[in-house]
Parts: sequence; C-alpha cells; structure tokens
Amino acid sequence: MNLVTAINQAIDIKLSEDPNVVVFGEDVGVEGGVFRVTEGLQQKYGEARVFDSPLAESAIIGTAVGMCMNGLRPVVEMQFSGFAYPGFNQMISHAARMRNRTRGRYTTPMVIRMPYGGGINALEHHSESMEALYGHIPGLKVVIPSTPYDAKGLLISAIESDDTIIFMEPKRIYRAIKQEVPEEKFSIEIGKAKVLNAGTDVTLVAYGAMVREAQKAVALAKKENVSVELIDLRTIYPIDRETIVNSVKKTGRLVVVHEGPTTFGVAAELTAIVNEDSFLSLEAPVKRVTGFDTIVPLPRGEHHYIITPERIHFELMKTARF
Repeated sequence: MNLVTAINQAIDIKLSEDPNVVVFGEDVGVEGGVFRVTEGLQQKYGEARVFDSPLAESAIIGTAVGMCMNGLRPVVEMQFSGFAYPGFNQMISHAARMRNRTRGRYTTPMVIRMPYGGGINALEHHSESMEALYGHIPGLKVVIPSTPYDAKGLLISAIESDDTIIFMEPKRIYRAIKQEVPEEKFSIEIGKAKVLNAGTDVTLVAYGAMVREAQKAVALAKKENVSVELIDLRTIYPIDRETIVNSVKKTGRLVVVHEGPTTFGVAAELTAIVNEDSFLSLEAPVKRVTGFDTIVPLPRGEHHYIITPERIHFELMKTARF
C-alpha cells in the first residue's frame, strides 16, 4: 500500500466496526478529499456517516466537539494544514480542555487529519510544517507517520483514543512509497518512537517526510564509516523521551531533522530533553537541521527551503567529527 491507501483502509476499518465513527470535512465525501484519501467511503457508508462540510474550519472542529460530547467519534479533515488556523480557537479553547473543564465528564475523542509539509510546488498556505504549534497545547496529541504501515496502525489507535489527536500526514510522500501493510486491523501505540537503524556514533531523529531524506543521509555517512542510529519520532506529543535519551547515552551525539522553522521547534524540545536527561553523555553540541524562520517559498523558490540528504549528511559528519 501507499500512504493514501493505508489511511483510507484504517478509516474504513473503524467505520465498519464502530457506528459512532463519522467522517467529514471539505470535499471528503463526494470527491474523497483533495488527495482522494477518503475516496469511496461515502459510497460505502452513506452520507450520514461520510459527508462534505462548508468551507469553514472553525465550524468543522466546533461541530466535532459537540459530536464528541454526544457520543460520536468524528474524524475530520483540514484540506491543508495551512487552512487549519481558523479552527485553532476550537482546538485550543474547547477540544483540548473539555476533559479538564468538565472534570472528566466529557471527552473529545476526535481525530483532526491534515496534510502538511512542502515538496509539491504548491501555493501559499499549502506547504506549512507547523506541528510544534499543536504539540505545545496541553490536551492535544500530535501524530506524524512516515510510512504506510505506521500510518494505518497509528490512525487506528488515534480513532480509538479518547483524546483529541492531530494527525498530520506528509503529503509529499502520499504516493511516493509503497510498503507491505496487513489487510487486517492492527494498531501502533501512540507515544512510542521507532529505531529504524541501530548505530554507535551519532543519533539522528526525524519524522514524517524527513525520514526518507534522513535514511539517504545515513547511507552517505555509512560510506565514510560513520555509524548512525536513526530514530523515527512518529509522535510529536507525547514525545518518547526514553528512546531518545537512551540512544544519546550510547552515541554521545544528536542531530534532529524537521521541516518546520527552527525557532521554538520540535528540535529545540529534544535538545532540552537531552540536556536534562543525558547531558553528561554528550560529546558534541546538539545540531538542528530544520526549515528556516521564513514562510515556505512559492514553487520556484521552494527548493531553497526543502531539506536535502546532503545537508543532513554534512551536519552528521560535522557532529561525528566534533
């Protein structure tokens, strides 16, 4: 399966086994979404379960909050992550704090899906990587898969969770890779990173579309006899401190890759975690390989912003030789 098929199948499985699951958003019904991720689901489950919404992100998320409080489990789509900001008020003011506000009487078990990231030569608001915004909000969980297998397992877990999950999908790799994925239902625990490649010299952390670029950088480093431990973070919040800290205690070095801006980003949080829990193991400063503190350029300038394997490799080698 590719990423699109895996996500579609995860939603299909939950629609079929739980009558409280509903799917809605801009064009997700008749058209199956702008990337066709929900294609065929309305035909299979009907307009009462899978339906189109007005072009109003605040209304989409606000409606989902009310649905949750009345026993439903909505899976809603923001057409692009850059379109989600009008719904931010509903996320932070209501969805994220409903359990606390009602002392546990009500929860908001919803999944807010949003394609994110650059690399597809898109227009303004289509290429943002602002996952750190959501990770900073108490009451939200933020999940970002990098493979079809993880996308299916993590999304099933997200739909079954009683928390509000921001499920960010790296659209750059929607159809770029295929992987063997079981047809049957399975789940992956939210909050657990995955060690993709064991190594001894440098720890490299990435997630989403950046995992593929990181893997290419690891291969380049291997040619120069540098052993890199590659970790796919998978969940931005809750973050898997234990896996990161244990790896850095082994390698003594950390490089973090993410497409979002540098300042106040996920890499900064990981740097703080390592300073707190494995400072005495560090043999080099933590290095951030990230997007820039600018708006993602329009198509003709996007290649200046997107992180390349060569850039990651350069920082890996500099850190390894520090």
